[in-house]
Amino acid sequence: MLHLIYIGLGGFIGAVSRYAVSRFIGGLFPAFPFGTLTVNILGSFVLGFIVYSVSLGRNISPDMRDFITIGVLGGFTTMSTFAYESFRLFELNQMTFFVLNMVLNLVLCIAAIYAGKELAVIITK
Repeated sequence: MLHLIYIGLGGFIGAVSRYAVSRFIGGLFPAFPFGTLTVNILGSFVLGFIVYSVSLGRNISPDMRDFITIGVLGGFTTMSTFAYESFRLFELNQMTFFVLNMVLNLVLCIAAIYAGKELAVIITK
């Protein structure tokens, strides 16, 4: 039961953080969903770092790992917001932004996983 509380608390922290980051970044660049892109990249980087740190022998307790990966990052990043914002760009016939949003989220988030992995490799050496 305590494990579920850790995950729930992490989800709360992640969701509130996502709101704050998305709102701040979105306010700077209102024409394009950079807020969602930012949280997706950051979340991907942290996920890559945590998962590969554990696989490389870093000792992170299962409770802490799940608190961060399932809780915080699960609440922080969201595919549904990305999908909605992409669809809205398509619906508004903003095809350049639609394609840009799709490509940037996919490519940069995969690159962020790789960067997190590489940082985990460097730190665990």
